[in-house]
Amino acid sequence: MTPYAPAARRIGALALTVLAAAVLAGCAALGDSHGTQRVADAATLASPQTFTNEHGQWPSQDWVDQFHDPELRKLVDEAVHDNPNLQVAIARLQASRAMADATRAALYPGVDFEGSLMRQRFSQTDLFEGTPLAGSWQNQSRLQLGLSWDLDFWGRNRDALEAALSEDRSMEAESQAARLMLTTSVARGYNRLAALYAQRDVAERAIAQRRDLTDLSRQRLAAGLDTQVETTQARGTVAAAQTDLQRVDEEIALARNQIAALLGKGPDRGLQIARPTLLANATPQLPDDLTIGLIGRRPDLVAARWRVEASSADISVAKKEFLPNITLTAFAGFASLEPSNLLMGVSRTFGVGPTLKLPIFEGGRLRANLKGKYAQYDIAAASYNQTLVDALRETADTVTSIRSVDQQIRTQREALDLAEHAYTLSITRYKAGLGTQLTVLNAESNVLQQRRLATDLQARRLDLQIGLMKALGGGYESPDSAAGNQG
Repeated sequence: MTPYAPAARRIGALALTVLAAAVLAGCAALGDSHGTQRVADAATLASPQTFTNEHGQWPSQDWVDQFHDPELRKLVDEAVHDNPNLQVAIARLQASRAMADATRAALYPGVDFEGSLMRQRFSQTDLFEGTPLAGSWQNQSRLQLGLSWDLDFWGRNRDALEAALSEDRSMEAESQAARLMLTTSVARGYNRLAALYAQRDVAERAIAQRRDLTDLSRQRLAAGLDTQVETTQARGTVAAAQTDLQRVDEEIALARNQIAALLGKGPDRGLQIARPTLLANATPQLPDDLTIGLIGRRPDLVAARWRVEASSADISVAKKEFLPNITLTAFAGFASLEPSNLLMGVSRTFGVGPTLKLPIFEGGRLRANLKGKYAQYDIAAASYNQTLVDALRETADTVTSIRSVDQQIRTQREALDLAEHAYTLSITRYKAGLGTQLTVLNAESNVLQQRRLATDLQARRLDLQIGLMKALGGGYESPDSAAGNQG
């Protein structure tokens, strides 16, 4: 045993003692920072009475095709391809993935090459005082390959990568949420355009009926059965119906402009859309375990959950900032005062060694950073909880409204049939001189109201079904839940 061995062991033991003390000191310096929020468990949010198991299916990604309208399919595809807001979401996702790749680089050693050539005058009173080099001009040349590797003993870099990957997954889910919002907005705008055209049909039919009533009133005036008052009043109802038609035409033009904007195009694109037709659809059946299923099938919920995971990893990174950091550095190359000697064996230079960095006093920066990370976690957890509650409310509202509208449609059909029959009777009596024009107008107003209501209910029914596609995630499924289902 060499005489230096005991000294080396003492130095090693001292180094370990110092390192252990530094770790304990770092842990003690964390302070009393902590989080106040917890992620809500969907199973604890009561909903079995609202969402009964109906053995239905979750929406598929091609849910648009269930409406059997090629024009709608074309518009949705065009919007996904050209909408600027969706392109922004995709660009953000690409930026997030680049950031994750940059964070991953910290796990690997960095290698760099340096080459330099410098002409320098050495000081006469510096390190070379009294030597031939003092006060002389010399050429300094260097070729060096360097390596630096953060050994990451405490896993700080791995936690940073986990935070970046979680943020990337969150951005991916957010891009899917933006896509779902866009596609459902296009479908809803298309449905509204169809509803407005149906309302226009009602307005045109009302104009035709009121013109017939005006002609009938003129005939009765000529026969001495009516006065000028009834004829003038009948003409006024025609003008009112024409005003209503003009209002509907304005709304149709605005709806076309809105769809064109969703497509990322100018208003002329909206003029090219063929007239849509309202399509009846069966009442959808809800899937089983809807409350739990929403967690992995609504992209906004998935994004919110990944933000919680990212914030949790950020807390771990902030805690490990208090611990010592060890970096291994090494270099090898050539250095010479004469370029002609640079590549000679005697010009070789190399070195290797660790660097220990331990924060001693940071003015409270590290503790403030940790406290901020806990606050960010609380924000993320509370935002997730609110997103979950909003998702359940949105789904429950949509389901409740669909069930109610289905009942309203059945009841309204009977009301429309009765109103049509009453109007026919009033016209027959008016033609026979047994009724008054006021009775006809009242009956006609009731028919018009019921026709509008029928159109509105059918449009709302389709709008709610599109809304249910959005509430149930529009066919999205998080990769993690999909992998779990396959396993």
